[in-house]
Amino acid sequence: MEHFSALERASWGEFLSTYAMLDRIIEADLQDHARITHVEFEVLLRLSKQNPHKMRIQDIAAQSILTRSGVSRVVERLEKAGLVIRETADEDKRGAYAVLTNAGMERFRVAMQFHWECVQRNFICLFSDEELTQMAGFWKRIKEQHHSQNE
Repeated sequence: MEHFSALERASWGEFLSTYAMLDRIIEADLQDHARITHVEFEVLLRLSKQNPHKMRIQDIAAQSILTRSGVSRVVERLEKAGLVIRETADEDKRGAYAVLTNAGMERFRVAMQFHWECVQRNFICLFSDEELTQMAGFWKRIKEQHHSQNE
């Protein structure tokens, strides 16, 4: 029994294969230029946006494709590399914060420069500003639909 029309199958299939391809490209680029994985970059990115540069591990997981235990393992790797430290959450003693170190911020800056170039070369330059605006609207619509269903 066929569930997807040809158009739906093409659209969804191309999205999935393109996502997988771009993820591999980004992973290789981050490894080559900054010696970090894509998920490590994501954690450093989220921490870099905070003031101060720290977030509860469960909050990082809520915004990530990783589970809480997955984020915890990533934070552990980053901690071993000296890029983050872990702090106990004073407010409940059970939770923990990941805190970006100076070395972590420097590694993130290097990674971000190469990441920006990689995304420009492999994604942004392929579309007009109008197409990028339209695409951003598509992703926003999906997120808003998901959020409204989960309220």
